[in-house]
Amino acid sequence: MTLGRLSWLVGVALLVMVVNVAASILYMVVYGHLINPGHEEQYYHDHIQVAAPYCSIVAGITLMFLAGWRVGRWWERGFAVKAALTVWLAYAVIDSAVLLAAGSTVKVAVLFAVSMLTKLAAVYLGALVAGRRA
Repeated sequence: MTLGRLSWLVGVALLVMVVNVAASILYMVVYGHLINPGHEEQYYHDHIQVAAPYCSIVAGITLMFLAGWRVGRWWERGFAVKAALTVWLAYAVIDSAVLLAAGSTVKVAVLFAVSMLTKLAAVYLGALVAGRRA
């Protein structure tokens, strides 16, 4: 794998991370304006602290599947799964660094593990689907 390909794959991982954070923000906007409006700002800050890990899991499954499918189509058939797993690994390293810098509890660590495992399965399946193309 060349440095150019590796940088593209890390870029895809960063893009997935940015879109995943945007999904949490979108959820919070919908929650605050449509689902449960009328509370103090602190109420919504507290709510997103609880909801964000679940948003990451739910949105992350779809995003990682699409990332695996997309990078699997960019390169030759034998490289599809390796490329997708590289995206996942880059995402996991970056997300782990952020989590360690922020500090965590046991509950957060469990949710992080679930998030990473579901993202791993999703990116792998996306690459397999891309590898089946004619």
